Amino acid sequence: MKLSIGNDHAGVDLKEAIISFFKEKGHEFNNHGTDQADSVDYPDFIHPVAKDIEDKKTELGVIICGSGNGAAMTANKHKKIRAALCWNVEACKLARQHNDANVISIPARFVNLEQALEMVDVFITTPFEGGRHQKRIEKIPCA
Repeated sequence: MKLSIGNDHAGVDLKEAIISFFKEKGHEFNNHGTDQADSVDYPDFIHPVAKDIEDKKTELGVIICGSGNGAAMTANKHKKIRAALCWNVEACKLARQHNDANVISIPARFVNLEQALEMVDVFITTPFEGGRHQKRIEKIPCA
């Protein structure tokens, strides 16, 4: 699977580990994140992830900032994006099953590497259930 990833200064280490771990499993990444610990503005690194998904360059996205909130808010400004702030595996699984989330937002300051890797794995492998959830998904975007 091809994914897009973006991060601010708080997510550099997680991003590098996620890319390395999932490349070994055969996944590809468009890396839009910073590689520096110097303070940056997260929207500059999140909008390109959302654009990749909108343009169908990648299937799913992974975004990372300190709390995960700013990254999710930024991505969700894009009409075709459903970014879910996930802090544990259960929230991640439900975001895919019920909300057809296409971007996972990870709070770098609140999860460890093991948790982040497990969440991304669940995010990639969990399918959308459709059915009763589909009509709700169709009501999310504003006209």
